[in-house]
Amino acid sequence: MHHLTTELAMTAEHQAEHDYGVTPGGVVEPPAVVLPERRLFSQRARRLRDLSRRMRSMADFLGFAARLAQAQHQVLQKQVSTFAPDAEAFELALEHGMPPLMAQTLQHDLDWQEDLNALCDALELNVGQAQQQLIRQLRALDVTARQDMAAEVLNAGNGTEDTRAFMPLVAAALQVAWLRQCSVLPRPPKRAEGVAQTVCPCCGSLPVASLIQVGRERSRVRYMQCSICAAEWYMERARCTTCFETGKLDYVSLEGEDGKRPLPVRAETCGDCHSYVKIVHLDTEVDADALADDLASLGLDIMIAGERDIGRSSYNPWLITG
Repeated sequence: MHHLTTELAMTAEHQAEHDYGVTPGGVVEPPAVVLPERRLFSQRARRLRDLSRRMRSMADFLGFAARLAQAQHQVLQKQVSTFAPDAEAFELALEHGMPPLMAQTLQHDLDWQEDLNALCDALELNVGQAQQQLIRQLRALDVTARQDMAAEVLNAGNGTEDTRAFMPLVAAALQVAWLRQCSVLPRPPKRAEGVAQTVCPCCGSLPVASLIQVGRERSRVRYMQCSICAAEWYMERARCTTCFETGKLDYVSLEGEDGKRPLPVRAETCGDCHSYVKIVHLDTEVDADALADDLASLGLDIMIAGERDIGRSSYNPWLITG
């Protein structure tokens, strides 16, 4: 049994200084946007395997997610994209602060359908009968049906009863295709201004969660991580990531019977726009992962939904619900 605990925000300045730390100053300026590394899927698979052992009630779900992430790593290493524009093709977008890999624009250009087929090949022999049947059904769908599901994922949708079970696999293929392309951009895009900060500066998608980072350049600094391409962009602490207000923030977490947090995850809720986003603390567990720890902390979403009239401002395409 887990309990919900809350920590009311005081002033934004007090909260930032005493609860979340302050941005390191004077030594290194933290980068505004960080492109993903090609080892991300392998690291995510390892984290999911660890979480499946720790969260016994979710072991089957997280175990399958681990196999899916490992398949993503294999496909990323083996597949080569035929989409290879000249680096100068991105310069206009990079120069003017527009997402250079806009998801909706490139949906028909990137080789995600080939990645999806390769994912099915990599998964089929490593999953149970029910998942094998799902993969066979997915293989049988025509290109248009797959495109429709991809559009639903890229628009942060929940699909229909008929498509919902397939969408995490489609999303996994989209993530491979976009991370591959994002990782070879000539340079990171600029940090967006205003409301554009709510979406990824590389592909325009919603974040999956926020991360308190580690390392010399980013120690204890918050970044949002994209749900599709996995790029990260700087976001101030103790400030709502949706409406940017600071006055009505509350921090919510799960606690076990022993009074300890089972995961390095908290939710930052905003009373101004009635939304919340999770914060995953790498400064508590350096191996934590935005998508993996978001999945494992589903209980936090359930408890928030039962107690508060607020909605998620983020999107996890592996956690499609009706």
